[in-house]
Amino acid sequence: MTHSVAFLLVPEFQLLDMAGPLSVFQVAAELGRKRRGPAYEISVLSERGGRVTCSAGLEMQTRSWRGTHTDTLADTLVVPGGWGARKPGAATPALMQHLRAAFAAKRRVASVCTGAFLLAEAGLLDGRRATTHWRQATRLQREHPGVTVDADRIFVRDGNVWSSAGIAAGIDLALAMVEADLGADIASAVAREMVVYHRRAGGQSQFSALQDLAPQSERMRAVLAHIGENLTADLGIERLADVACVSPRQFMRAFKAETGQTPAKAVERIRAEVARAHIEGGDSSIEAVARLTGFEDTERMRRAFVRVYGQPPQALRRVARAGSLVAQQR
Repeated sequence: MTHSVAFLLVPEFQLLDMAGPLSVFQVAAELGRKRRGPAYEISVLSERGGRVTCSAGLEMQTRSWRGTHTDTLADTLVVPGGWGARKPGAATPALMQHLRAAFAAKRRVASVCTGAFLLAEAGLLDGRRATTHWRQATRLQREHPGVTVDADRIFVRDGNVWSSAGIAAGIDLALAMVEADLGADIASAVAREMVVYHRRAGGQSQFSALQDLAPQSERMRAVLAHIGENLTADLGIERLADVACVSPRQFMRAFKAETGQTPAKAVERIRAEVARAHIEGGDSSIEAVARLTGFEDTERMRRAFVRVYGQPPQALRRVARAGSLVAQQR
């Protein structure tokens, strides 16, 4: 069985909003063909067809969706964002009609980044949860009060309507779709082929501890990278000082000055962030997640979660599962 995926472009779209997810489906199609399993058929559409220019000035050849009968709509419609999606006049009557027809026909409809504005304008997000680029979340909520904007999420699924955060988050969204269509094994294989992390959970924050700590020196950035890649290893002061190639006393002073946190607090926060992604997006036991992320036991992880998130791991998992169940039942 072939699953059709169409990308609906408006002028001045963000190229990576399209290219990232498109590459996921393209690689999945190749792997599917090799395994003689389901594959994807990809098309790129616009209202009038022909060349559509992205915000970087590159042109993409498209075909028109006008006159498309409901029976021939793609199984999945993806609306990339960018400056063009936010411009006055982007939500043309033809585009709105096409999106509403897809939604009425129970197709899967998705937005990447500010493509959410077009879904919202078509009324597809009314009464639903959605996300967009963090910088545009307040505006989306103000202009479309019927939408529950979840501004701090990588992607959100609410029934057959999906939305993702800015730009690269579209890759996470597409990997989640592939997993839903073809299974976790294929999605993991696609991620490996594309050399990307498989995959950030939808509930994961648009911001990460590594971004927030943001040290200026290469030495301290190397330390943070080492922490993230070695969560179960010895991450004491002496070991981290060795990574930075300075004395423990120099390391303590420099790390606190550049990140605003002690090394111990930074290690705890990074471990908690990775653990939360596993807890909200996977089925591993709390005990297994604690071991996987270097907490060693569930009580240590529980105390860290309360300090970092104000809630224990079990509470976050219950909330994530309840939200996922409600979204899938719509």
